Amino acid sequence: MAEKILLEIVTPERKVLSEEVDIVVAPGELGEFGVLPGHIPFLCKLKIGELRFRSGATSQHVAIMGGYAEVLKNTVTILATAAEAATEIDVIRAKAARERAEKRLSDSRDKLEFTRAQAALHRAIARLKVAERQ
Repeated sequence: MAEKILLEIVTPERKVLSEEVDIVVAPGELGEFGVLPGHIPFLCKLKIGELRFRSGATSQHVAIMGGYAEVLKNTVTILATAAEAATEIDVIRAKAARERAEKRLSDSRDKLEFTRAQAALHRAIARLKVAERQ
């Protein structure tokens, strides 16, 4: 039997996932990274984006709203601010959030307002990207 990785995704509210997988690809702050069995241990910051994992021929996707990833002894632990599996995403709500964020970006008057609107837009885009993959 091939070696597996235990992937655990946890938010402050709940455990989103705990599953043995073949590969994990996550949105690191410095760029996307992949983890296979036997990977060297490390810790990194995550940005808003899409986390992908595969078990056999089945690929799944999760929207990650930032946080940290720890790789240790064939275990990938994602401590995310928020995370949603593709099946949990309300596409209509995500589209509305994207539209609101785009309007806020165009109407923003100061740097803080612009930064918040930009983060909201990135979250909505991540959700929509993951939702379309299901």
